[in-house]
Amino acid sequence: MRYYSTRNNSDPVTFAAAALTGLAPDGGLYIPEEIPRYRDSVRKNLGAMDFLEIAFETILPYVKDEIPPQVLEDLVTGAFPFGCPLVPFGFNGKPADSVTSGNRASGRSFPLVLELFHGPTAAFKDFGARFMARCFSWLRRGESRPLCILVATSGDTGGAVADGFFGVEGIDVTVLYPKGRVSELQEKQIAGLGDNISALAVEGSFDDCQRLVKSAFADKELKESRSLSSANSINISRLIPQALYYAAAAGRAGAGKTDPGLGATPWRSGGRNGGNVVPGLPLTMTVPSGNFGNLTAGLYAMAMGAPIAGFIAATNINKTVPDYLESGEYKTRPSRATISNAMDVGAPSNFERMAAHWSYTEMKKTIRGFSVTDDETRTTIGDVFNNCGYYLDPHGAVGWTAADKATAAGILTGTTVVLATAHPAKFSETVEPITGPVPVPESIQKAMARTAWAKTIPAELSALKEFLLHD
Repeated sequence: MRYYSTRNNSDPVTFAAAALTGLAPDGGLYIPEEIPRYRDSVRKNLGAMDFLEIAFETILPYVKDEIPPQVLEDLVTGAFPFGCPLVPFGFNGKPADSVTSGNRASGRSFPLVLELFHGPTAAFKDFGARFMARCFSWLRRGESRPLCILVATSGDTGGAVADGFFGVEGIDVTVLYPKGRVSELQEKQIAGLGDNISALAVEGSFDDCQRLVKSAFADKELKESRSLSSANSINISRLIPQALYYAAAAGRAGAGKTDPGLGATPWRSGGRNGGNVVPGLPLTMTVPSGNFGNLTAGLYAMAMGAPIAGFIAATNINKTVPDYLESGEYKTRPSRATISNAMDVGAPSNFERMAAHWSYTEMKKTIRGFSVTDDETRTTIGDVFNNCGYYLDPHGAVGWTAADKATAAGILTGTTVVLATAHPAKFSETVEPITGPVPVPESIQKAMARTAWAKTIPAELSALKEFLLHD
């Protein structure tokens, strides 16, 4: 498999080169020369396959020329000791006979929820970051020159990358995050590990952090003095593994299954869940979206043959892509702070990847966009807890609200899956005033005991260069 820049298809590179450099020399994002299809035997049996089998089959065609199958099996097994349950709901604690977009009560939708927060940092970013760390370690075997990874984060990416690469020999990680715009827990996950992990609190927005990282990759002095790579979703090696949970969930839903077959025990409060999905109905995945790497991974899974009918792009008030889907005109804008802070992105990097693969007409057929306000987010957190006994984090609540809006607009006609991208305890300052105390998993308890240390810098490339070259 060869990889091209979104801005230049004349200079193909290997998977290793695309992964280890992160960004193409012309500033573009790497994309595969084609999106491979699952083998027929895989596509027909997704509902019965083990999660790790699906992970292997999803990643293999992208790396098969460079990572031997046995090595890939080991990488996958080490990266994903956790899973992602597909959880249905009843109303007021009653079991659900079936959970489709037609199952409504009190004007609210009752979708399936795909829990992606069972990894060590309690966020979906663990899937990509843990595979990437193991992949980099293997691809760089025998290398003597240290690799410097730069990552911009609006919240959860930084913690997942820090955890995934912590202690990995020969790799140093510098995480840039917007000062004062991440939660206390997110900051401790980013800046509380030390060792080979450094944290920079940037006086600006996530878009400023992202701009600094991209500028660093283009800077001649930095490129000559340091081996640089990226670790947020602009890196193709972090995006590809995320396609696996779309395929796994779609396979389970298509087979009418919601048991914990994806590898973990469903997490919830005292509310009951039960019943089965109705197999054979169109499946729509509702994706809380900021930098749009997660939704791009879903589009890859769909193109590979996962039985997905379409997507809802659920954003907060930073609605660059929903506006594009409505008008056909793409306009970035400064990001605005919200309670779903990991989605506070006004210039989503992965839109460039989406546009390189699919035309506006193709995207509009597959994706519908809805934006959600903070007030709507809080209302949904309360309603879902009161009706279902289930805690949603603000990002999952944005997704659930968007599913409601799509239903009201007459768009959803089959089974709906909402991605819960982070554990609600990561956002207790928002959730607990609405629901009361949220159960806290052990991984978060450990992170909260850390002391965060970060250096504050202005949103200027000169400040980032000073840190990288001299600190």
